[in-house]
Amino acid sequence: MLKTILSISGKPGLYKLVSQAKNMLIVESLQTGKRQPAYAHEKIISLGDIAIFTDEDDVPLGEVLESIKKKENGAKASIDIKKADSEALRAYLAEVLPNFDRERVYVTDIKKLISWYNLLVETGNTDFVEEKKADAEPEEVEPAAENTESK
Repeated sequence: MLKTILSISGKPGLYKLVSQAKNMLIVESLQTGKRQPAYAHEKIISLGDIAIFTDEDDVPLGEVLESIKKKENGAKASIDIKKADSEALRAYLAEVLPNFDRERVYVTDIKKLISWYNLLVETGNTDFVEEKKADAEPEEVEPAAENTESK
């Protein structure tokens, strides 16, 4: 799911990839539902390609969002990013991701992470991590092979 959700530099909010055209993407705002073009010269990144710095390896954004979802029981984040100070924001992220790199993860990054989480929850996009077992099961069952045998 996160592969089709995009962040576009200079534009607020998140966008869902609708279609591709030559030199541009057609995106739909998650907040308003309005469609618009996103051109090749704009900095566009998929949420599936983002990771958070930690003391060891980087952690994919989907796993961090899933940790927030577990902490908040699927509801919006309990911290208000507009009123919270930098220490409160860092403490909140430490609850979700204890070993995040405190030097390379800035307060603005934490605010963006929480605002993205809240927006995704509001719009019903809460499948942050793909289920690997669900993907493996359909591959094992091959109904096409059964049909060819019965002919």
